[in-house]
Amino acid sequence: MKGNVIVGQSGGPTAAINSSLAGVFRTAVDRGANKVYGMRNGIQGLLEERYVDLSEHIRNELDEELLKRTPAAYLGSCRYKLPEIAEDPAVYEKVFKILEKLDIECFVYIGGNDSMDTIKKLSDYAVVKGYKIKFMGVPKTIDNDLALTDHTPGYGSAAKYIGTSTKEIIRDCNAIEYKNGMVTIIEIMGRNAGWLTGASVLAKGEDCEGPDMIYLPEITFDVEKFIAKVKDLLTKKSSVVVAVSEGIKVEGGRYVCELSTGIDYVDAFGHKQLSGTATYLANRLSGELGCKARAVEFSTLQRAASHLISRVDINEAYAAGGAAIKAADEGDTGDMVILDRVSDDPYQCTTGLRDVHKVSNVEKTVPREWINEEGDYVTQEFIDYVKPLIDGEVPPIMMDGVPRHLYHCDKW
Repeated sequence: MKGNVIVGQSGGPTAAINSSLAGVFRTAVDRGANKVYGMRNGIQGLLEERYVDLSEHIRNELDEELLKRTPAAYLGSCRYKLPEIAEDPAVYEKVFKILEKLDIECFVYIGGNDSMDTIKKLSDYAVVKGYKIKFMGVPKTIDNDLALTDHTPGYGSAAKYIGTSTKEIIRDCNAIEYKNGMVTIIEIMGRNAGWLTGASVLAKGEDCEGPDMIYLPEITFDVEKFIAKVKDLLTKKSSVVVAVSEGIKVEGGRYVCELSTGIDYVDAFGHKQLSGTATYLANRLSGELGCKARAVEFSTLQRAASHLISRVDINEAYAAGGAAIKAADEGDTGDMVILDRVSDDPYQCTTGLRDVHKVSNVEKTVPREWINEEGDYVTQEFIDYVKPLIDGEVPPIMMDGVPRHLYHCDKW
């Protein structure tokens, strides 16, 4: 490489997003980039000319290893939606003026669907205006809903956390018997795709029966039928554990969490903030069945639990970051790096590229055949898909009894 690289992170973070950042940084340095800049808070920060020279903060091998193990977005994230080029060309003129000033050869954005929309728009503008800057997307989302890639970095670690925590909850629930039974509803992230909630099945094994029911947003949810199933289960066992996606909907498309309260917050991309699904269902159960019922929301823990990351996930996230730089250095632009599964046994995966136009704003959901006929559990195909992604551990580097992270001053 002859010029400089700039990299940003966008959208909801994951436990593996900083491993991709480490992969971008190391590969760019090894390929001769003069400087590797980091955008503070993604494209929004770049528009405000907030960026840093990463070599001043990732100074040695220990820093790189700490970065891989640090949760959240090290550079800071954003949910900024670039306008259409025709609507506000001045925004694009400003972005490219900054990139030219920094002598940027390659622009890398680590994120999900909305972030790939940013790469698409910037690469399109570059082509129209004749800029030689390369634009590459690196996939990131615990939701695992990006199209054309077998899975996304971040999903494996989130799945590992969900499977582990579900198992621990089941063990806890079985410790005490309640007079009228006990029902625990675990609420797991997933607006329209149930990849995360399906991962609760990983709790199932020879030492644990796993959750009793699993409900994904791909299947219309029937509240009355659900209550009847729980009632029947409570005649057979004293404790029932159910995993539900935050985005499950009833007939007509209304979110279950909207049945008790409205949803006021909507982000720049039109996404409603979902919360309260488990609480609503727990209240209905306790009120109608007279049982003890509680709601457990994994919330941000499922994307921030870096103490339980998957080795496969961290290694693939790092490789995806490096692959973006390699592709740009060899002339590619307007692409997203994908993970391509070669085999399940033994598990093998490689990286590839796909046109970002075919990825952005396209949502990948769980195949119907991976959900049982009743719509309340996942099939063996789902289990075979997710199991290899949680393999191995990357132990945290401990200091004073807690994990150590790569720290930076908030005012950098």
